[in-house]
Amino acid sequence: MTAPASFDRSLRRSAVWIGISLALIAAVYVRALAFTPEEVTQGLAQKIFYIHAPSAWVAFLAYGIVGLCSLLYLVFKDPRLDLLAASSAEVGVVFLTVVLITGPIWGKVVWGAWWTWDARLTLTLFLWFVVLGYLVLRGAVEEPGRRARYSAVLGILGAVLVPFIHVSVYLFRTLHPMPVVLRPGRPELPGAMLVTTLLAFVVFTIFFFSLLARRYAWARAVDARAQQEAERADAS
Repeated sequence: MTAPASFDRSLRRSAVWIGISLALIAAVYVRALAFTPEEVTQGLAQKIFYIHAPSAWVAFLAYGIVGLCSLLYLVFKDPRLDLLAASSAEVGVVFLTVVLITGPIWGKVVWGAWWTWDARLTLTLFLWFVVLGYLVLRGAVEEPGRRARYSAVLGILGAVLVPFIHVSVYLFRTLHPMPVVLRPGRPELPGAMLVTTLLAFVVFTIFFFSLLARRYAWARAVDARAQQEAERADAS
């Protein structure tokens, strides 16, 4: 019964890192509100950028991991890769939901509308539905091998959308601004804003990996228990 002990250790470690990362996020947002200058045209509304942009980065990172692990699963057939892909998708959908909530709030102030069928907004919403379909598929298919194969294909297709979403502002006429951090050349942000943004990216990344570690540990423990129960059933 080593799985439960390992699961408990992983839970404790991840809980510590989740607590640390939440404290760091709070500190960064205090810096954003109190010690980072307001953008000239958008004013206080621009402060939502420090949640919106790092959440988008983390969501896209999560689906990059989903795509990579899915591809590797199809090659190596290692169930751990399937569990890691599924864990990353579940954590990533939370951050993508934050993106789809904060974006319209910011857009209402800047564009005067909660939603426009802007290319990047539409593609991001489409990615959200793809990931939702991925999670529904995993719940609908009971046989582990077939579930992993089907999920891997859909996970790869979802990951392909990520770079396309990033470059969509260059390919289509859009209300969405051009990238100001992840762009060719130098970032287009004043010094204090750039420092706050980079700090937000770092602490949101730490938060994501802390949540991913916790979700993956849980998935491994559940999988180990299921295997033990199957072995006991076969033995009886």
